[in-house]
Amino acid sequence: MIHPTPAIVAQSAVRPLPRWALLLLCLAYAVPGFVGRDPWRNADIASFGYMRELALGRTSWMDPLLVGVPPDGDGLLPYWLGAWAIQALDGWLPAELAARLPFVALLLLTLAATWYSVYYLARSPGAQPVAFAFGGEAQPADYARAMADAGLLAFIACLGLAQLSHETTSYLTQLCCTALLFYAGSAMPWRTAWPTFTAIAGLLGLVLSGAPTLAVLLGLGCAWLVACTRGATLRNRAVAAGVLLAATVAAAALALQLDLWRWRIVRFEDLKQWQSLVRLFIWFSWPAWPLTLWTLWRWRQQILSREWHRHLLLPLWFALVAVTATLTTQPADRALLLGLPALAALAAFALPTLRRSIAALIDWFTLLFFSASAIGIWVVWLAVQTGVPAKPAANVAKLAPGYVPSFSLLAFGVALAATAAWCLLVVWRAARNRPVIWRSLVLPAGGATLGWLLMMTLWLPLLNYGRSFVPQVAGVAAAITDRDSCVVGYGLNRAQLAALLHHGHLHMVPTEQLAQCDWVIADASAAPLVSALLPPAQWQEMASVSRPTDRGDRMLVLRRTARKR
Repeated sequence: MIHPTPAIVAQSAVRPLPRWALLLLCLAYAVPGFVGRDPWRNADIASFGYMRELALGRTSWMDPLLVGVPPDGDGLLPYWLGAWAIQALDGWLPAELAARLPFVALLLLTLAATWYSVYYLARSPGAQPVAFAFGGEAQPADYARAMADAGLLAFIACLGLAQLSHETTSYLTQLCCTALLFYAGSAMPWRTAWPTFTAIAGLLGLVLSGAPTLAVLLGLGCAWLVACTRGATLRNRAVAAGVLLAATVAAAALALQLDLWRWRIVRFEDLKQWQSLVRLFIWFSWPAWPLTLWTLWRWRQQILSREWHRHLLLPLWFALVAVTATLTTQPADRALLLGLPALAALAAFALPTLRRSIAALIDWFTLLFFSASAIGIWVVWLAVQTGVPAKPAANVAKLAPGYVPSFSLLAFGVALAATAAWCLLVVWRAARNRPVIWRSLVLPAGGATLGWLLMMTLWLPLLNYGRSFVPQVAGVAAAITDRDSCVVGYGLNRAQLAALLHHGHLHMVPTEQLAQCDWVIADASAAPLVSALLPPAQWQEMASVSRPTDRGDRMLVLRRTARKR
């Protein structure tokens, strides 16, 4: 039985979003957060530490170590990308900025892959809108472009994407590789060359980023759904499914060769953990998840039919795999990140069936939420710069003691231009323009970009002060008078070791070389164990340095006073 599509779209509703506006939005979202800051704790600077060690030739490319400590994950690809960029741009850019350039490209590639994925899904026969009796329905190519614009806007609007997509970690490489595989499954079997390349790159990239299980599950799902595709010849379907299946087998073999298969299933038994997960699902993928639920309801007949409508089942499979990983692995937010391209695609298919009242509700909520957020960011910035209003200024002084505000004309100009653009966008949305299918997602995407850009311009010096190790490491390095001597780190995590190496320029060595060193830097939380290993009769505490924004995060600097006989 052929179920009628619920999409009713006129040709006038599929005008494409201007390309210059879409490109400018992507750049405004992708670039801020990668430039003008120090590496942040914890995963960001830890990953950079391994990249720096690889670039300097201090450790093995297949088994990287940071002061004798292996990474906490199995992914090698992000470390390789950062290290290659540091080596290639040595002398041209600072190491931390050079290491981020591949990740800027990864985020832009993710945005492009998401757009093209939705485009090809919307070209599917089952996704086409209802044909009007006297013509005037949306043409397939125009409809697909408008839906792709909507899918990309929904992806950018997801609140959980902002921070995690601007860190130099394996999670961004996993997101990009997932988006590439999603594109391959969407474009096959109508396209051959690029989908084949992106399928291989996505599957192998997921394995090398530490996610072999996800690679196999997503690859097998893509192969099965491509094989069941409507609107393509049997030969094309067989070839496309065979390519995906072969690439999946190759990815599994690579994971086996590199010994990357691990059992990482965790159980959530505490009620607070489940409550935290519910909150994560609500805010992380907003506003994509309510639109996704609407899609599942309005397109339920196509989802449950035997015709295997890939424009619904493919993103649904990717989303289900990501949600399952979120419920069974840690960290949960990193796993949910990989489902955002699929959720954005499902959210786009809600728009042809969305009621006008629901669209108006989304607009009003978005307008109030992001306008209030932007006003709050400006007020806090003004308070930090001038002391007025007094209460926000006092709160910042309490949370970040010792912070000295600075003014950047460039950052101020960019923030002012972004705010003006938001005001123009609101005016355009409130005007009585002809309705277009992506109209309801313009404000969410624009508001998310505005909030992120304002924080990465106006608040960047303050955030850098609070999230960077520079102030703490400066105090630690000042306490070590003999800079040529080796230093042992005791009880320090990977982020602290990387910060001491990069910011402090200290000669850090593994704990096993304690007998040859006269200096020890220890985490204050390990003080009882430090006293047992380093008796006060032989070691003197020279300094105790805290992070300005967290007095509980302290490093102890110890100097040897006497050697054992």
